[in-house]
Formats: sequence, structure tokens, C-alpha cells
Amino acid sequence: MTASKMIPPGAFFKDASFDFEARIALGATAAGIGDAGLVFATLDSVVDGDSQSWFDAWYATAARLADQGAAAAAVGHQRSAGWAYLAAAEYYARAMGAIDGLADQSGLLPTFAEHRRCWEAVVDNSAGRYVRVSIPYPGPAGSGVTSLPGYLLRPDASGSPRPTLVMTNGSDGSLPGLIGYGAAEALARGWNAFLYDGPGQQSLLFEHDVPFRPDWEAVLTPVIDTLSSRDDVDASALVGYGISQAGYWLPRALAFEHRLVAAVADPGVVDVSTSWTANLPAEMIGLLDSNQKDVFNGYLNQVGDDPAMAREFAFRARPYAVDDPFELFKEVQKYQLRDVVEKISTPLLITDPQDEQFWPGQPTELFTLLPGAKDIIEFTRADGANLHCQPMGRELTHQRMFDWLTDRLAERKK
Repeated sequence: MTASKMIPPGAFFKDASFDFEARIALGATAAGIGDAGLVFATLDSVVDGDSQSWFDAWYATAARLADQGAAAAAVGHQRSAGWAYLAAAEYYARAMGAIDGLADQSGLLPTFAEHRRCWEAVVDNSAGRYVRVSIPYPGPAGSGVTSLPGYLLRPDASGSPRPTLVMTNGSDGSLPGLIGYGAAEALARGWNAFLYDGPGQQSLLFEHDVPFRPDWEAVLTPVIDTLSSRDDVDASALVGYGISQAGYWLPRALAFEHRLVAAVADPGVVDVSTSWTANLPAEMIGLLDSNQKDVFNGYLNQVGDDPAMAREFAFRARPYAVDDPFELFKEVQKYQLRDVVEKISTPLLITDPQDEQFWPGQPTELFTLLPGAKDIIEFTRADGANLHCQPMGRELTHQRMFDWLTDRLAERKK
């Protein structure tokens, strides 16, 4: 998935990816992840378009915050430790966003290890509010995976049963990033939030090489099974949220898993492959559709003449576990909803931001295809809530989506 090269007004960088990542970091401060000053100070050290400078700047900020977290934890200041560790975890994730642009990518696993260490420290310093929940899941043969790592975030440690927002990440999002994409708001409203790594995501990919799968019902169903059995979860008040590529995964799962009261696709995605084919010339798409594998690969392998493009392609291909370019594009084409959308009966809210970079037009397409209860909300430049997943309009997004979810829960009781 490659971002559009469109540079929005008021851009922080001419490099579209840098600009988008900067907006994500700033938007997260509204949920208490880091500080705006920290973000701007870090960005001041970045050379526009230079991946190494981006990596170095965010890594240095993250390491400094991790040290602050350790110092606070050592003297029993758990709240301060949790804040510092959360910011550190997310800023290590921001550093990882530049790995595909580096000639030497050997820093991926060490950086991810620091990122996850800090996230685990957030859990450990939550005064019992956050708990680890393992989800039974049989990984591919030889992977050693028998479960998915999950985390139930609760507003307090009372163990009272509460409505729970089940959050499904996108293709390369981090777990702490989900704090800024709705988990913090769930907690503020007295709900639980559940976060997890699915196949192809974060720890499953980096540590076990477990790839994506299109049939996400095989992932969501064991999540729902596990949560429904817990005393601190109201099994009759489970709702879902899927961000970025999970705007496909979550609706796909809802075609088969019907226990969620309602769900939000942010944004709606009908066909993941369009973000891959958008930049292909019509001749290449024709070769793909007519199964002319050798000719297609011959053209696409010319990307290897550009090392930077080759690295980005390899990075984006890794979660699909397919090396052959033609077979990779064919694999991604499996990630589409048209064959199952008529089975979705769960009420679904779809976000539709202006200037969507990855799947323009697809939120409206999904809304049109859905047969059941549905709503769609446009997010605009005028509100500063444009671009993919509204990176700098998250509080506006949260107010609208949680009000909608609250209304759906209330309807369930009538």
C-alpha cells in the first residue's frame, strides 16, 4: 500500500509519507500520547525525504522517553511511567515507519523489541487496569504460534462487566497507536477496549513470519469467544472498530461473525488491491487480468533498477508471504468484499474522509453495497479531519463514532 504523492495544504514535509506520519504523531497527542512539543522538536531534526534522519530522530526521542519511564517506575510513579512508556512505544513505531527506506534494514527487529518492551511496561504500570489476554489461534505449521497476544484495557481494576470496543488494526499499525484511535475515548466513557495482533500484524509478522489472511472471521471469532467468557466483559455489549486495512478485514469478518452489536469501518474498504493497482498503467492491469504472468513480471521486475522502490515493494509484500510479483498481486486481489457483502447484517458506520489517499471512493461504494443498517459520515478539510483515517481529526472522529455506537447499544435494549 503506497500513499498518494499528493501534498496537502499546510504540509509539514514535501515527502507525502513523512507528512502523513507527522500528522499521525500530532493527532495522537489529543489522546495523551506524547506532547505536541515533543513531536515538533523531533520533526525539527528530520531532513525532508531522508529516511535515516527520520529514523534517527524518532528513535532518539523514544529512547529518551523510555529512560524517563524507567526512572519514574523505579520510584513508584506509575502514572508518569505509563505516560512516558506509552509515548516511547509509539515513537519507536514512528521510527519503524522509515525502515523500508533504509538500505540497511537490520534495525527492524531490535527497534520493534524496544517498542514492544515499552508497551509491556505500559501494561505493567497501569495499576491493574490493563490485562494480558491470550487468544487461542493455531498459526501455520512450523510457526510455533498457538495464540494471539491480546490486551484488555479497562477504565479501572474493579472487574465490572462493561461494554467493550474490539479494535482491529490495519496493515502496519502499532498496538499503542490504537490508544489514539479510540481506546482512550472508550476508557473515558467507562468502556473497555480490546487490542490484539492478528496474522501479518506486528509481533505475528516480525517475530513469527505469520502472514495476513483474507478470511478475518477466522481471527475475529476466537477473539469474540474469549472475550465473551470473561466476567469483566459484557458479552451482550460488544462493538467493533477496524482502522485502515481493517476497514476491509472487519466487514469481511462480520459477514460470518454476528455477535457484535455494531461496528465502525474507518474507512470503508471494498477492495484492498486497488491501493496496489492504482499506480499501474492500464497495460499492466490487462496483463494481470489476462494471467500473463511472465510478461507482467518482466515489466514489474524493472522496479529492481530503483533500489528505494524495490525496498518499499519488498516491505509491503512481506505480510502476504508471496515473493513472485504476479502471484502477490493475485493474492491481494483476494482481499475484497463483493462476494460476501450481502451476508453482513451488523449495523455498520463508515467513515469517508476527504482526500483519502489509499482507497478513494471505496467508503461510498461499501455503503452502497451493504444490505442492512448502515450510516456514513464525511470528514472534511474544513474541520481539519481530512486524509486517511483523519489523523489530525481524531477527537471529532471519536465523538461521532462513540455517539453512534452508544445509540446502537441503546437500541439493542429496546
